Amino acid sequence: MRLDRNGTALAAFGVGTVLAGGNAVGVRVSNRELDPLWGAGLRFALAACLLGAVMALMRLPLPPGRALVGVLLYGTLIFAGAFSFAYYALVRIHAGLGQTLLALVPLATLLLAVMQRQERLRLAAVIGTLFSIAGVGVISGVSGSESVPPLSLLAVLGAVLCFAQGTVLVRHFPPVHPVTTNAIGMAIGAAILVALSLVLKESIVLPERGATWLAVAYMVVLGSGPVFVLYLVVVRLWSASRAAYGFVLIPVVTVVLSAWIDDEPIGAGLVVGGLLVMSGVYFGALRPTAPS
Repeated sequence: MRLDRNGTALAAFGVGTVLAGGNAVGVRVSNRELDPLWGAGLRFALAACLLGAVMALMRLPLPPGRALVGVLLYGTLIFAGAFSFAYYALVRIHAGLGQTLLALVPLATLLLAVMQRQERLRLAAVIGTLFSIAGVGVISGVSGSESVPPLSLLAVLGAVLCFAQGTVLVRHFPPVHPVTTNAIGMAIGAAILVALSLVLKESIVLPERGATWLAVAYMVVLGSGPVFVLYLVVVRLWSASRAAYGFVLIPVVTVVLSAWIDDEPIGAGLVVGGLLVMSGVYFGALRPTAPS
């Protein structure tokens, strides 16, 4: 039974990570035409409708009581909080650097889980995260001379904390079907994002460029529903901090796509950085541990 659970988690982890790799590039493309909060709100409103249709086909019920509270908090943290920060940051910093900073999510998740008595502090997880962050930095070609706008940096760190706390929070509440959790979570997240967009007087317009529609379509059909449904499968089967290691593998896909679509340099560090990332993820998340 344990092997079946771990195999399911590994498959969901791998597929979800690959699909999520195109999201940061999609956000960058979307941000060239759409204001960031409106772009995020449009994406998750459409994704919520798609998942709502899947809910109806599967005849999934609405969660009751405390379970519903957990779903609403999850949607507020992940889709409203994390993505409002992430979309804002990716207006001014390139996708590779953004994903490098988001590689802090596993470490933040571990620390929050320890503080909330959900996990014990594991040295392997800390070392694995540091290896992974170093590898993502090498892959992205991040240097000390690169200028990062302070508000954009703070926005990415805000996204890191929201992603981390949202992941930890899921395990505090009764389990709800991943499709239901994300359908409701994306709906509440979209409502908050659109409300913030209106308050900040962003332009509420539909895309006109084909590239923008293509980016939105990818993020709705593949980069939202499937990615977050698979993510919740992993969170339920693994610890929160192990599940969060997808954030350090995603940049490998992102940087390759970014170099192709967005003319961002990769450099010779791709192989070295990739090895560091894979070593960190294996050491921190995938390496078998002795039963305690």
